[in-house]
Amino acid sequence: MSNRLEKIQIELQDNSYNWLVTGAAGFIGSHLVQFLLDNNQNVLASDNFSTGLKKNIAFLNSYHQSLKNNSKFKFIESDIRDYDKCLQITDGIDFVLHQAAIGSVPRSIKDPLTSHDSNINGFLNIIHSSKENNVRNFVYASSSSVYGDSEKLPKKENHRGKLLSPYALTKSVNESYAMVFSEVYDFNSIGLRYFNVFGLRQDPNGQYAAVIPKWIDAIMKGDDLFINGDGSTTRDFCYIANAVQANIIAAIPKKQEALNRVYNIAANYQITLIELYKIISQNISMNVPDLQLNPPIHRDFRPGDILHSRADIELAQELLGYEVSMSVTDGLKDLIKLECKKYE
Repeated sequence: MSNRLEKIQIELQDNSYNWLVTGAAGFIGSHLVQFLLDNNQNVLASDNFSTGLKKNIAFLNSYHQSLKNNSKFKFIESDIRDYDKCLQITDGIDFVLHQAAIGSVPRSIKDPLTSHDSNINGFLNIIHSSKENNVRNFVYASSSSVYGDSEKLPKKENHRGKLLSPYALTKSVNESYAMVFSEVYDFNSIGLRYFNVFGLRQDPNGQYAAVIPKWIDAIMKGDDLFINGDGSTTRDFCYIANAVQANIIAAIPKKQEALNRVYNIAANYQITLIELYKIISQNISMNVPDLQLNPPIHRDFRPGDILHSRADIELAQELLGYEVSMSVTDGLKDLIKLECKKYE
C-alpha cells in the first residue's frame, strides 16, 4: 500500500464523503465501491448492466451488510446516456469515480456507434452534470489505447501516435473534454490511463473478455487457449489493487498541481504473452496438480491492437504519490489461488 493511500484512509475514517461510482457493476467499479465501503464512506453506485454484472451488485449489497461501520451503500440502475439521470445521481456528490464505458477495442471496431454514444455522449453528460452539481473532483477512466501506434517505450503521458480504434478515439475525446472543462469552467478532474488491469471479478465470458480471465477460465475448463500472434507481444499488466489506489489518491490529491492532468496507471513492467501464459499455467498447476494443460493455439494478430506496451509511471509517482503495491507475478499468484477455488 502506498504511503499516500494510508494517509487518505486515516482521513476517511473521520470524514464520510459522498461518492458516486459509475460502472459499479463492472470489474474495476465494484472494487472501488468495496474499498470505499471498507473505509466508512457513503457510496452511490450506478450501472445500466450493458456490460456490468448484477451478481457484482448483489455481492456489494451483501458485503455492505456484513460490515460493522458507518458506511452507506445505494445502487441506482441508470444510463449515463440519460442526462436527467446524470443530474440525479451527481446531486450532493463530493467525488465522482467514472468507470462506465463500453470498454473494448474489438467491440468498438464492430460497433462504433454504440461506443461513441456511451463513451463520448455519456461522458459529456456525466462530467457536465458533475460540474452543474459542484462535484469537488471528477476522476475518470482513460486508457493506454490513446497512445495509438506510437512505438516509444516506456510510454510517457505526452507521447502520441495515430489512434488505432474507435475506442481509443473515445478515450482521447474524454481527455480533451476534461481539459476544456478545466479551462472554461474551472472544473477539477483527473484522468487515469489504465494499462491492462486484471484481478478478481473480471468476467471471462464473451468474445470481448480480457486475456487473463479468459485464459484462466480456458485452462480450468480444458478449453482451447488462443494467443493472438506469435506470443512476443508485450503488455504492462496492472493488478486491480493498483488501479483502486490510483482512483482514491487522484480523488483527494496531495498537490494542487496534480489536478487536471492525465496519468499512466500501470506496473511499469513489460511481459510477453508467452511469459504470461507460463506464469498462469504454472500457478494453476501448483493449485490443481492433476489438471491436464493443453498447449496454446496461435492465431492471427488482432486489428486495433499494438505490439508492445510499457508505461512510464513517474508522473503519477511524483504528483499523486502512486506506488505499485503489487507486482504482476504476485497479483497473478493471489488471483489464481482465488479463482481455482471456484472450480473445486
